[in-house]
Amino acid sequence: MTLSSAPLVSLQAEIGELLSQLPNLKHGALIQQALTTLVRMAELEGDRLDWKILNASLQDMERAFRTFYPYRHIRKIAIFGSARIAKDSPEYQMASDFAKAVTQQGFMVITGGGPGIMQAGNEGAGMEQSFGLGIQLPFEEGSNLFMTGDPKLISFKYFFTRKLFFLRESDALGLFPGGFGTQDEAFECLTLMQTGKSDFLPLVLIDPPGNNYWQGWETHIREHLLKPGLISAEDLQLYTVTDRIDLACEAITSFYRMFHSSRYVEGRLIIRLNSELSDLEVEMLNSEFCDILLRGRIEKTPALPPEMGSETEHLPRIALYFNQRNFGRLYQMLRVISQMGPDAPATHHPEQK
Repeated sequence: MTLSSAPLVSLQAEIGELLSQLPNLKHGALIQQALTTLVRMAELEGDRLDWKILNASLQDMERAFRTFYPYRHIRKIAIFGSARIAKDSPEYQMASDFAKAVTQQGFMVITGGGPGIMQAGNEGAGMEQSFGLGIQLPFEEGSNLFMTGDPKLISFKYFFTRKLFFLRESDALGLFPGGFGTQDEAFECLTLMQTGKSDFLPLVLIDPPGNNYWQGWETHIREHLLKPGLISAEDLQLYTVTDRIDLACEAITSFYRMFHSSRYVEGRLIIRLNSELSDLEVEMLNSEFCDILLRGRIEKTPALPPEMGSETEHLPRIALYFNQRNFGRLYQMLRVISQMGPDAPATHHPEQK
């Protein structure tokens, strides 16, 4: 099969224009790396299926990047749970109430866009505050009625690209009872949090009152993972189990009371804060959490050179040589920090990045 001349000429013109603009583009170096990778792959003796996978993956990501970009400064909460939950069930009602509560606080909601708990989340949040990340399946019923026709409904070909955007775009995770898929999402999120492969974020496991789904799950975790030493006791700090919506919301909003964001710079973990810590508070952190330090101390710092010019340049910071192993303890420290600093002003919105 040969390429027709008109599309090829158009593509050549687009690539030529892009290459001429690379030195002037903000992320030109990264774009150049991506183009170089494609060129290298084209030189390989690859299968047609390889290119179909690559192409479909890039198309998945392009749609998602374009959809989320206008909302990049608004924090979002992903809601997971069974597609088989009936609308008249306590789980459905609680998921809807939870979504309504967090959107009233200013967050947006992300679901899988389907029935059950996903529909409950979109119903509670309302169309304006909802995203739906659907998956193309031969037996899929399609999107729920609260997402149908919404431009914020994205249809993914692959589970892995869909899951990437669930975690990339979410600032908190709320899980309700569900089957294999929900369990998969719970354990994958915990794995990424435990290994530092996700951003720092709160994970809340929510049961309706009288239901022990997540309590039973935690019993299994303690008996079969913690007791034989397959996980550490500090790993239990990665999540919160509750049967109350107010406590679930509090676990999320309190997390962002002081914490804003983080990144690694020159080997140090930089934690950006909404308010500056006092010298005494920093000393308390050093006393209580010195075990997670590779060396040195926890210190206050201004924005470092690689951070200059960013939208977070003005924020106060602490810096530490984190051992990149005890993430449960680090989450403990973030919870302690959330109780420090001045009282949050009435105009503070935790949902604003």
